[in-house]
Amino acid sequence: MLIAPSLLVGLFAWLFSDQDGVFDQFGAPILALFPFIVMFLITSITTLRERRSGTLERLMTTPIGKADIIVGYALAFGLMAMLQAVVTVGFAVGVCGLDVEGPLWQLGLVAVVDALLGTALGLLASAFARTEFQAVQFMPLLVFPQIILGGLFMPRDQMPDVLYAISDWLPLSYAIDTINAVTAGDEGWDVFGPLLIVVAFLAGCLVLASLTLAPPHPMTRSLVACK
Repeated sequence: MLIAPSLLVGLFAWLFSDQDGVFDQFGAPILALFPFIVMFLITSITTLRERRSGTLERLMTTPIGKADIIVGYALAFGLMAMLQAVVTVGFAVGVCGLDVEGPLWQLGLVAVVDALLGTALGLLASAFARTEFQAVQFMPLLVFPQIILGGLFMPRDQMPDVLYAISDWLPLSYAIDTINAVTAGDEGWDVFGPLLIVVAFLAGCLVLASLTLAPPHPMTRSLVACK
């Protein structure tokens, strides 16, 4: 979990090691993708297992509120997301030689927020999946369009008008905008404006995830009360 994104970044850097400037151009946006994707998968599948095993339902028979449960999951996965993002950024810069014009801490901050976004989307997706296979199937719906339209393959302002309008509603677009701003050495609102939008999407996903928690079955309440 901690080293998988770093290995993928290293593979990407190795692939373009003989082409000057390619890794510096695409390496930073890749840092927005891999922690996001890995945390989405891990969070959605793990939380789904909690639902299926009855652990989540038992928690909801206690005085703990829905928001408390979601925040607890977010904090647990978020800590791992932070460690993963820091390791990935450190590996990309220190080992792979990624050139960053802006402060390194800003690049790390964006990677952490992206990983947390993947966590929040994973929590939300787990509410609508019934099996691990269904959770993985949410990737083409929630992840792949963001990768394609996020500005990784071509600048968003060069896309057809309809696709550009759609990309404005995808949080990963703003994450990649922030990454590009940091690597270009931009400052102020150019960096933190898009990042705040990502944080707003993150918070919205957590709120929606808490609303999707179904109340426990009456039989579960009775069993817990008997215990």
